[in-house]
Amino acid sequence: MKNYWLVKSEPPSYSWDDLVAEGKTSWTGVRNFTARNNLRSMRVGDEVLFYHSVTDKAVVGIAKVVRAAYPDPTAKEGDWSTMDLTPLKPLRRPVTLDQIKARRPLKNISLPPIAPFCPCSHCRRVPRNSKSRLALKTPSSRAHSKDPAVQPLR
Repeated sequence: MKNYWLVKSEPPSYSWDDLVAEGKTSWTGVRNFTARNNLRSMRVGDEVLFYHSVTDKAVVGIAKVVRAAYPDPTAKEGDWSTMDLTPLKPLRRPVTLDQIKARRPLKNISLPPIAPFCPCSHCRRVPRNSKSRLALKTPSSRAHSKDPAVQPLR
């Protein structure tokens, strides 16, 4: 079953438009253990919500994992990984952090660097752990595709 994830990036450093222009990127530079472990759980075909942090604070597009985790060539030391993404489609309208948190089950979430995520209305429960990490139930592809909050541009 396909999973859904969220990656965060600061637009001045690397934006959705940069990903679209390049057509593919390696998600290097992750130096957070929780994010690294989530990154290693990503599988080819999983979809990824691309979130602009700091300035926009909104999900702006949907990408797809095209290469699962492998050693990060930018890591000088330690056991770090990267994976490859390609853009699938921009969202019709960005989904802001305020809009995400306005959904009752998502009210108290925090957005770690990489997290399993789906903002659709079919995610009924938000399991929380001691670090308040985002770990939502993955909805079925059919249910997810009908949610207006995550509809791409046509």
